Amino acid sequence: MGIKFGTDGWRAIISDGFTFENVRIASQAVADYFVGTEHCSVPTFVIGYDWRFMSEKYAELAAEVLAANGIKVLLSDKAVPTPLVSFTIKNRKLSGGLMLSASHNPPYYNGLKIKAPYAGTADEGITKSVESLLEKNPVQSMELKKGIESGMIVLADLKKDYMKFAKAYIDLKHLKNSKVNVLVDCMHGVGDGYIPEILKGAKIKITQMRTGRDPLFGGVNPEPIPKNLEAPFKVMRDKKSKYDICIVNDGDADRIGAVIPGGKFMGAGQIMALLLLHFIEDRKWKGGVVKTVSNTTLIDLICKKYKLKLYETPVGFKYICRLMLDEDILIGGEESGGIGVKNYMPERDGMLLGALLVEMMAYRKKGILEILKDVEKEYGAFRYQRIDLDYADEKKKKLMELLKTNPPKEVCGKRVKETKSSDGHKFIMEDNSWLILRLSGTEPILRIYAEAPSEKLAKSYLDFGKTLALSM
Repeated sequence: MGIKFGTDGWRAIISDGFTFENVRIASQAVADYFVGTEHCSVPTFVIGYDWRFMSEKYAELAAEVLAANGIKVLLSDKAVPTPLVSFTIKNRKLSGGLMLSASHNPPYYNGLKIKAPYAGTADEGITKSVESLLEKNPVQSMELKKGIESGMIVLADLKKDYMKFAKAYIDLKHLKNSKVNVLVDCMHGVGDGYIPEILKGAKIKITQMRTGRDPLFGGVNPEPIPKNLEAPFKVMRDKKSKYDICIVNDGDADRIGAVIPGGKFMGAGQIMALLLLHFIEDRKWKGGVVKTVSNTTLIDLICKKYKLKLYETPVGFKYICRLMLDEDILIGGEESGGIGVKNYMPERDGMLLGALLVEMMAYRKKGILEILKDVEKEYGAFRYQRIDLDYADEKKKKLMELLKTNPPKEVCGKRVKETKSSDGHKFIMEDNSWLILRLSGTEPILRIYAEAPSEKLAKSYLDFGKTLALSM
């Protein structure tokens, strides 16, 4: 069976682990958990799906199982971004939701995300409980047609209410006379068309690229990191290009990256830091800040200047989600592109974040390069790098044990002043540059991250980490 929930749901290779039978088994376990629990005596779920291969069919199978178990289902009438599922839970006060998507994983993957009653990623308590119920009970199912006829399955438009909220969240008044020229790279994901619609009515010129459904995502993983972005890099490097920024969303549009004029990548850490400054300095909002262990030190310095409480968590938005539920959080995010914001819900939304970046440029009447230059002048330079390595299972435990018992005392000639092991192993140098080695929670790979004052040094840290890993 091999169904296991990682940092953001269960993901597996289509027709290998991700099969019709396993989707039904997983959906039955979800039903067994939610039916009869104290907060879900009469559950209603929303189910969405993206543009991956067979996602719509998997969504139907999940709906058929939930409906047969007495859970009323709002089944999206079309493919939608993941944030719309969470927003529908909050907006309609539902018991939970399912999203059929493998997010940014390779094209041959699909996945199942569980969204909790609080409209965010299901925490470990929920996912472990669901795992414990796998195959405990026989799968119950009813035909989709019968479910619709009985009223247990209702085809629903999830987009209308989301758009109403998103357009109200963005300060369109400040954008009325702004002439920012925006390129949006949809990466053939289901976020196609959303940012132009959110910003409709402003004088923003928006052009989209890599649009439309392509289950192979143009031959790359739909993840907004440099190795997958040669297409927008090429456009933004062109001296004839008039674009002020390129916003990039992943396959299910809950993550963000960006490409700036000249063709350089702007990662989620920089984006989160900019939006934090936008909320504090432009919108005059306050609150705590949450970042994962692999996120930029720039966020720490901004929090220090403005005396904001900073929380640091392991990688995984579910940890950020929990703090957003329990504390007054202004912004919280991962380096991988998932960022949540205040006055919304404890969830990521790459489309809304992209619109907020445009809003910041309009507020300050500055291009993104000028804004970044201002930030670097005040806080210093932070250059982030990451590589992913296919890594054999038999080496994983050995590497992590070595890093725990015999961590490096120096990295590229710089003394390690502190080691953190909350998620993988992070080695922090005297100048606050750092190197992390950690195992992915959703894929069979080793991730190596680094941040330093220069790209050259950051890449040297990666080489150091790679050499260390391959020596096992």
